[in-house]
Amino acid sequence: MSQAVIAARTPLGRRLLGFNLFTAIVLGIGGFFLGAWIGGQIAVGKDYLLGTNQNDVGVFMGFLFATIGWLGGLGFFNYPLGRLLGRPAALPDYGKERGAGRYFRLSTDHKVIGIQYFFGVGIFFFIGGLNAMLMRTELLTPNERAWPAGQYISLVGLHGTMMIMMTSAFIVGPFGNYLVPLMIGARRMAFPRIEALTFWLTPLAGLVLMSAIAWNGFPTGWTGYSPLMDEARAGMDSYLFAFVLVAITLTLTGLNLIATILTMRAPGLTWTRLPIFVWAMLSTALLMVLASPVLIAAMLMGILDRSANTSFYLASGGGSAYLYENLFWFFGHPEVYILALPGFGIVLEILPVFARKPLWGYRLAVAGMLGVTFLSFMVWQHHLFVSGINAGLRPFYMLTTELISIPTGFIFLTAMGTLWQGRIRYSVPMLFSLAFLFNFLIGGLSGVFNSDVPSDVTTHGSFFVVGHFHYTIMGGLVFAFFAATYYWLPKMTGVTLNERLGKWHFWLMFVFFNLTFFPMFAAGFLDMPRRVSTYAGHLQPINDFISASAFVLGGSMLIFIYNLVQSLVFVRRPAQENPWHARSLEWQLPTPVPAENFAEIPVITAGPYEYGVEGALPVATLRPTPGVAAAGGS
Repeated sequence: MSQAVIAARTPLGRRLLGFNLFTAIVLGIGGFFLGAWIGGQIAVGKDYLLGTNQNDVGVFMGFLFATIGWLGGLGFFNYPLGRLLGRPAALPDYGKERGAGRYFRLSTDHKVIGIQYFFGVGIFFFIGGLNAMLMRTELLTPNERAWPAGQYISLVGLHGTMMIMMTSAFIVGPFGNYLVPLMIGARRMAFPRIEALTFWLTPLAGLVLMSAIAWNGFPTGWTGYSPLMDEARAGMDSYLFAFVLVAITLTLTGLNLIATILTMRAPGLTWTRLPIFVWAMLSTALLMVLASPVLIAAMLMGILDRSANTSFYLASGGGSAYLYENLFWFFGHPEVYILALPGFGIVLEILPVFARKPLWGYRLAVAGMLGVTFLSFMVWQHHLFVSGINAGLRPFYMLTTELISIPTGFIFLTAMGTLWQGRIRYSVPMLFSLAFLFNFLIGGLSGVFNSDVPSDVTTHGSFFVVGHFHYTIMGGLVFAFFAATYYWLPKMTGVTLNERLGKWHFWLMFVFFNLTFFPMFAAGFLDMPRRVSTYAGHLQPINDFISASAFVLGGSMLIFIYNLVQSLVFVRRPAQENPWHARSLEWQLPTPVPAENFAEIPVITAGPYEYGVEGALPVATLRPTPGVAAAGGS
């Protein structure tokens, strides 16, 4: 009997009381109140808490027990408890389940987890975008109109933090988890339960962050700087705990990717045949493993300062706010490349397919990614140029920041060489990939102003930085995300998105993205301050123009959502097995991909980018599957 029939015959009450999202929410809420009560008992008699008129111990204990309840409701403790009771060790056969219900409960199938990431992270990204629309509504006038100053800075913090947290998983989550095993000829990720854990901690982090609204937000913006962190109300607790959860997921995801890529590659998949997207995932994973634990330490010290009366960041107790800044940005600047490197991998994966040429300078691109990975740990103090650091350190960090443009330039040279004299097809994935290159180039050039001390002193606190940051992150990562979505979603879901709607989405997004963020460079030079809701009257015209453009940019996302819902729910045009005629291994599999991916582990016989090469071998030797062409591609 099929899983769908079994599910249909199971009473609704029994299905709801199983281990799924509903149970996780119920136990998570119950866990919060239990933890808050326990924290209240711990805090009895603590003078340093009584003086603040709030119980940070109770809030943090509530979040801790909510996390335990959330994971317990999903069934994460079933396996260890079963082993304690002497039950045999076995990986649940979740991969063969069918139906929409599998996306609302614990699964160890990397394909299910990839789709869970796609929609789960997408919901919170949409919420972050709504916050941006609220901010731009306030900035239509130079004086407070829609939101008081305190609520405005909370909007800034919620928008920035939500976007940074969710974009950290925006590509690695859906596409890294789904595609890496397929691209390297593996049947699963190295640690399936850890893979599932990293997803389910991500929406929990988003919910914890949104709970800050119940305490009127937090006043620090997305960077959480001390000593304001220590003085803030309980919304700051939501920020700190949410970032801890995100940092844990980044660390575990990085470890899982490294283990998978190093140990589970199919025979014949040498390092010089590894798809460039997998190289990008490996470089990103190294950054995750090395940088994210520093963020965990920074946030935990903030939690202890607020709940246990320590003084890591308080000068009055022997600590230093500079410690927080250094720890935060030691993670924060590699974080920029945790966002950028997956975008590089997607674009370089797509360009050869639509240019019908081999990837030019494959080794140069790999060297560029590894060079960015190495140098990204040597530039963080350029964020502190205006913070009073030792002036003798400035030349070194100016130099290293400029040097990182060299490996980044390698990646751009690879892209340009691949496009040169190619037979380019301007399909939607290719359009988003080309836009990525344009936007990231502007982001990189504008970054020169922030890497040099004289200009950074002028522009650091202005909207110039907002423009630069969004060109590198939204102009880079988000455009790459949509390129990947239009390119790989037919393989992931088995349905094709509407091409015409995709092009409407692209052109509106590309044009109005630039009309939104390029004027911010001018606004910054005209002394438009960031993170405040009031500004000089003569800046209203440019702010009104930016806001109007931002509203259209937000509207372009609605076109994508409409296209997605229409294609997945109502129209459902079946996707071809290999609509792009790509050579990479994932496109040689049936659509939808079988539960175990491969009938037999394939033997890799050629590289994935030998387009137009006379006599090129198929990319792999696969057991023939009925209705599927031989593994190759023209």
